[in-house]
Amino acid sequence: MEKKTAAVIVIGNEILSGRTHDVNTNFIAKAMTAKGIQLTEARVVPDDFDLIIEAVNLMRERYDYVFTTGGIGPTHDDMSAEAIARAFGVKLVQHESAYQMLLDYYKDESKLNDARLKMTYLPEGSDMIINKVTGAPGFKIGNVYAMAGVPKIMQAMVESLLPSLAGGVKIYSISVTVNLVESQIADILQKLEEDNDGVEIGSYPSFKDGIGKVSAVIRGPDKEKLEHVSKALQHAFIDLGGSILEVKEL
Repeated sequence: MEKKTAAVIVIGNEILSGRTHDVNTNFIAKAMTAKGIQLTEARVVPDDFDLIIEAVNLMRERYDYVFTTGGIGPTHDDMSAEAIARAFGVKLVQHESAYQMLLDYYKDESKLNDARLKMTYLPEGSDMIINKVTGAPGFKIGNVYAMAGVPKIMQAMVESLLPSLAGGVKIYSISVTVNLVESQIADILQKLEEDNDGVEIGSYPSFKDGIGKVSAVIRGPDKEKLEHVSKALQHAFIDLGGSILEVKEL
């Protein structure tokens, strides 16, 4: 099975200003990992046509899947749909099914004002991503999936599109936490990674009440090899005088 890669483009001035926290990237990363798709890059861009177009065109050439979040709502600064249409060189057109979805949601045509109708215009040739929360759809064009920025809506969209994604090689992870510090274990991690092809090892320190600990996270497609490396790490940590605090699969 071949490797599949993905990228996330988070769109919105509110993210860059710090007013809104980005929780969408974390959700997408976990969903892709479970699907066997490696999230390789994430980028935050403002509500700016040129920068959105640049990011979309760069990443759709580089990765198998590109997920955008934000900028597909009813307000003047929601410009993702038009920017993505420009990136693909197509027009925005009213999507009949998108219109019907909103009508089904509001149940009254008089409630479909110009702002709401804006959300029925999608890039020509795109397919809808169903939104069971508010009715206004996302869309897919090429390998780009445009979704809402509101986490609850975005999560529902991800769940709806997951079955259509072709998964790749599944990556497994094991975390080994010890009451040592990074400088004590750095050489061990480097040697084990060098001696085990296809295995990546990262270290993540933390402190609580002035006491340091570090979690070594082992990642790779061969679960049996990861378990072997995990045991080797535990033995090496104990030989250094450490105590194993936790071992868990992620």
